[in-house]
Order: sequence, then C-alpha cells, then structure tokens
Amino acid sequence: MILTSAELWAAATNCYVIAPEKGGPAVIVDAPPDVDAVVRLLTQHDLIPAALLVTHGHVDHAGGAGGVVHRTGVSAFLHPDDDFLASDPMGQIRSLFGFVPSGAEEFAPPERFEDLTHGQRLDLAGFDFEVRHTPGHTPGHCIFVVESEGIVFSGDQLFAGSVGRTDFSYGSWEDLMESMRTQVMTLPDDMRVLPGHGPETTIRRERRANPFILEWLDT
Repeated sequence: MILTSAELWAAATNCYVIAPEKGGPAVIVDAPPDVDAVVRLLTQHDLIPAALLVTHGHVDHAGGAGGVVHRTGVSAFLHPDDDFLASDPMGQIRSLFGFVPSGAEEFAPPERFEDLTHGQRLDLAGFDFEVRHTPGHTPGHCIFVVESEGIVFSGDQLFAGSVGRTDFSYGSWEDLMESMRTQVMTLPDDMRVLPGHGPETTIRRERRANPFILEWLDT
C-alpha cells in the first residue's frame, strides 16, 4: 500500500492519497484549495486518480474539489447535508479573510458531488471504504474506514488530543460527541487515525488520553 499526505493551504489541512501500489489507481481524501499540490501527491508515485472523497464541506477540505475534478476527471463524493457549505467556497473564504484572494476562481465547486450515505461501502482503487456519517462539526461530516488497512480518515471529527470545533451556527457539541460514541469509539483500539489536521494517532491513544473524550466518558 502507498499512503502519502501533505499539509496544504492556509489551514495546513491534511490531504491524503491512498493506492495499492505505485503506478496504480488512487483515492484522494480531502482537497484543500491548492490543486497543483494535490496533483503532485499523485505524480510522485505515478498514480492514476480514481476518486475524491471529501470528509466535509469546509473550504479547507473541499475548496479544491472542483479543480481536482476538472484536472483529473474523477468523481467527488460528499454527504448532501454539507452541500450548502461546499457550494459556497467564496462565501466561506470571505468570512475567513474578509476578502476573496486572487486565484480564487480555482475554488469553484464541481458541477455535482456524488452523495455519500451512512453505512455505504465504496469499492475504490481496490480498497473497501466504509462511510460513517458523523455530524457535529458540520451536518454532513463523514469519516472513512478502511478496515483491511487498519486506518480511518477522521477529517475534523477527531484529532490527536482534540476534537472538531462546534462553535459554528450549524455545529453541535451534542451531535459531535454522539457521533464519537457511536461511530468513532466503536472502532478497534489499534486502528490508525488519520485526521484532517495535525499528526496521526490511534483510537487507543485517544480513548486513554484525549481530554475531551475522557471528560465525556466521565459524564
């Protein structure tokens, strides 16, 4: 297996590429608005893009989706509850920076996203991706479990030592922690967690040391 990543754009968002072997098909997980850098992750190993999976609609994860689709021809997948976010990357950027920076035309969303649904199994590039809907950070946030490789792409649901923000108007701490209880902490302890920001961790480590999860377990 080839698993490579890069921290991209202003938010240092982790963009991942997973493939069975060099020169083979590959799946991209999250596309920050730096399409050239996303494509470089593929070309480093002569990989053939097969699909783009987007954990949620925030611009630092979905802002490059349109550009990636245009450049590679792949389909992009997103939960429909986050369409309202992914369809307006310019509005998100304007709220973050107070203006739209030059080159923002590359942030335009794809013409359409393929819908993700909870419990869906996607056979992509020789991997079986299990989709788990984990609302809280955003209404349509999803994580992607590849059981055969012992990894979960957790987006902004779970980080090393932290959890996703819920202080947006559409966020919910209660929903985030219910998602944590039913969809994340039910994963095996030795599963590698590949988050949307920061270093990788494991379910065991977060179950034992993540202060947010420990506080929730105590309540």
